[in-house]
Amino acid sequence: MASRSPLITVMTRAAIKASRGLKRDFGEVENLQVSRKGPADFVSTADLKADKTLREELGNARPEYGFLTEEGAEVKGTDEHGRRWIVDPLDGTTNFLHGLPHFAVSIALEERGELVAAVVYDPIKDEMFTAEKGAGAFLNDRRIRVSGRSALNSALIGTGAPFLGHGDRPIFLKEVDAITASTAGIRRMGSAALDLAYVAAGRFDGFWERELSPWDIAAGVLLVRESGGQVTTIKGTAFKLDGDSILAANLELHPSLVKALRAARDS
Repeated sequence: MASRSPLITVMTRAAIKASRGLKRDFGEVENLQVSRKGPADFVSTADLKADKTLREELGNARPEYGFLTEEGAEVKGTDEHGRRWIVDPLDGTTNFLHGLPHFAVSIALEERGELVAAVVYDPIKDEMFTAEKGAGAFLNDRRIRVSGRSALNSALIGTGAPFLGHGDRPIFLKEVDAITASTAGIRRMGSAALDLAYVAAGRFDGFWERELSPWDIAAGVLLVRESGGQVTTIKGTAFKLDGDSILAANLELHPSLVKALRAARDS
């Protein structure tokens, strides 16, 4: 069992505190005040309360760090190393609002453009995924690694589907057809943060999606890297946090997934 660093301790405590309100509101989801942000894209009072808690907790612990969160404007920090928090207070909002118990608090720390620490917390299952650059990835303080599967036909792959008003459905459907034809199956779970954490833990063998925001994936990217996996774009090129796509997998399966997704796009 690993001992947590002071930085990870700050992050996990903030995630746990924010999740208390989420769990309480999840139990009262039918009474939750909900406002539309756009087609099929919602923000709830639960999001905003969790965001406020995270800003307070992380801000008190590291007042010089900047913030990039889903629910508010970016806040520039004064830290000389350019450190900033990248936060999604509730990843899986649609699941949450429909009473599906699969959502997470996601917190990443970026330093001069590099992801250096990550926490993804699933409050319903009480699963705390953590990672620091160069120190490995953990689930509830036990070391995790990507899966060892090398054959695509035995792989389980996660993804995120386009929804009303978002994404390129024709391309996605081609990719789904290609991946389902060559793997043991795909899953669309509704939380990119947890999808990537599951790749890191070996539950998923890979994950791909387009049009995600930095706060959706920042923590998950570091979890995958620190568990021995590879993260690129869907085309297999260098990953950028503000890029247009992500593909994460173990080193054995990654080239096969790039090839399968490329063939689907070219078909």
